[in-house]
Amino acid sequence: MVAAAHPLAAEAGAEVLKRGGSALDAAVAVQMVLGLVEPESSGIGGGAFLLHWSAAEKKLRTYDGRETAPAAAKPDRFINDGKPMAFLDAAVGGRSVGVPGVLRMLELAHARHGRLPWSELFGAAIRIAEEGFDVSPKLREALERERFLDSAARNLYSGRRIVNREYADTLRVIARGGVRMFYEGDIAKDMVLAVRTHAKPGDLTEEDLRGYRAVEREPACGPYRRWRLCSMGPPSSGGIAVLQILGLLERTSFARAPPESAAALHLFAEAGKLAYADRARYLGDPDFIAVPAKALLNSNYLEKRAKLIGERAMPLAPPGDTEAGTSHFSIVDARGDIVSMTTTIESAFGSRILVRGFLLNNQLTDFDFAPGGPNSVAARKRPRSSMAPAVVFNSNDQPYLVIGSPGGSMIINYVAKALVGVLDWGLDVQAAIDLPNFGSRNGPTLIEQGSRYGALAPDLLQRGHQVETIVLTSGLHGIERVPGGWRGGADPRREGAVRGE
Repeated sequence: MVAAAHPLAAEAGAEVLKRGGSALDAAVAVQMVLGLVEPESSGIGGGAFLLHWSAAEKKLRTYDGRETAPAAAKPDRFINDGKPMAFLDAAVGGRSVGVPGVLRMLELAHARHGRLPWSELFGAAIRIAEEGFDVSPKLREALERERFLDSAARNLYSGRRIVNREYADTLRVIARGGVRMFYEGDIAKDMVLAVRTHAKPGDLTEEDLRGYRAVEREPACGPYRRWRLCSMGPPSSGGIAVLQILGLLERTSFARAPPESAAALHLFAEAGKLAYADRARYLGDPDFIAVPAKALLNSNYLEKRAKLIGERAMPLAPPGDTEAGTSHFSIVDARGDIVSMTTTIESAFGSRILVRGFLLNNQLTDFDFAPGGPNSVAARKRPRSSMAPAVVFNSNDQPYLVIGSPGGSMIINYVAKALVGVLDWGLDVQAAIDLPNFGSRNGPTLIEQGSRYGALAPDLLQRGHQVETIVLTSGLHGIERVPGGWRGGADPRREGAVRGE
């Protein structure tokens, strides 16, 4: 089964599975199609985190394909006249482009978990790129809002049907020669040239690209009631923050609060405030700072933090005292191997720079603009992320639920919401995904605009919350174990689909 953010991507992955491919093989095919049909969200010019479960080994591995800052990057990269730049001033152009990591990550994981040859995983994306695809409503809406695409991208994405032969040619090169052909040679030269000659130039070099390496990391795992949840550890903050939210809820009266009630939303938002406070204080690239991951998930620490949650809302939560443009897809293959992968070019259309049919990321704007904190810019450093691809295990240590979401820093709340929906409120995965989005990032309590949770605002206001109703466009895609097989869910807020057999 494949649950992904576009029907053509889900179908490409399902076709690989039908040919005997592994979940990882299917992930390669899905990513190549997503980069074509959902260019505003992910692509080979970006990065990703991937969880892989091997049923035969009963082992979970996590792979870090996060972009890195160029060797020339300095802490004041996004400071102008002594002040942090406006986001779009920083994001648009070469200054924001990090070294893309998704292809190196997929190469590393495929060498270990692939069953079909690498060269056979690009066919669907190449065919669709050459034959063309109809612009979806989501992509059309994103293009109508977009003002900063370079002229090449603007020309490519004009019209109702898109044919991207340059992307097909790029994929052919990578399929035949491997990802070395992306990180060295003509493609690399063109990426560097596009970044360094932009009106807002960056400092990416061929050496930066040649030197990039994907990394296998330890997963972030912890208990929640009778389950065990595993997600991505640092440099993503997502896994630890989701585990903290759930761990805090377990230590409050959340289990007794009626599902979808103001009391439940109150406790969820308060737990989110505490988790986001710790995220800002402690989390960053573990190759550059000491991240107290175990201390942040320690039972005694969570017990102490949970005592800060009361009947009234906290205006802002303090960090604890301890020692211490995105898409998601979920895949299960016939052997029970699993991939949960969240993939991104950061904001919509990334840096807005098109090279050989794909867009380059603006991932470096995920660093803190002001120097000095755990997530400040540094050479070859990976910016902190909120991505939280997740696998939930039951009491028999069998994978029970695979899920994740795009959505910037709200990813943590989106994933935690869906987990609560399934694990606490007894919903199937689709119903949990469908739930209105809500939560707090250590600020106002946010409720999805136009949702039924708007009726809970008066009660939340009485509890001391500052309530804001805003657009909260998650892209949750999940698969859950059911008797005799699997059941998938795709977020109705996007254009996702579930395909399986």
